Amino acid sequence: MPSSVRAAPNSAGDLAGLLTAIRACRVCAGELPLGPRPVLQAWTGARLLIVGQAPGTKVHASGVPWDDVSGARLRDWLGLEPAQFYDAGQVAIVPMGFCYPGRGNGGDLPPRRECAPLWLEPLLARLPQVELTLLIGQYAQRHYLGAARKSNLADTVAAWRDYAPRYFPLPHPSPRNTAWRQRHPWFERDLLPHLRERVQAVLGPAAGERR
Repeated sequence: MPSSVRAAPNSAGDLAGLLTAIRACRVCAGELPLGPRPVLQAWTGARLLIVGQAPGTKVHASGVPWDDVSGARLRDWLGLEPAQFYDAGQVAIVPMGFCYPGRGNGGDLPPRRECAPLWLEPLLARLPQVELTLLIGQYAQRHYLGAARKSNLADTVAAWRDYAPRYFPLPHPSPRNTAWRQRHPWFERDLLPHLRERVQAVLGPAAGERR
């Protein structure tokens, strides 16, 4: 990797500069079937951080994170209206990969490995107010939980109390995971009420009316 790319995070003196550098990133340009378009949102006052996998084709087209069916279901899980969800002063959305990675045999490819080591540490250092991080899917859980992660996603999600109050592991809200939710009825029955309660405790009951 060129030294100029490695130095990019350190050259950004504040979050705005860092976000500009991330959105201009072209490190993986030659590997991305639709070309680079980093998609994320963040601001210094955000108290909720959402870490997913990588944008899909619809999000790549719009440039708006979680702008798809999965995003609608995620907002329902959290009990958040779009205006609050897309308020960067409250909610930061920082996936493991910022660009659409392409499609494989079983769906979208994993997030590109270049993003996390290049950008995550300097970005998270500029989000000092985050109180709760939602880890959506195995890639986010592997990166943030490390050895504390259980042997599979279902067990990790079921053990959510082990990671509280800082982290909350979740399955991906994709329609592809409908069968997973049907096999694990405790997720919607027992976990989601606690998740909504925790989100509201972090953001405040009137958070959507601020700003």
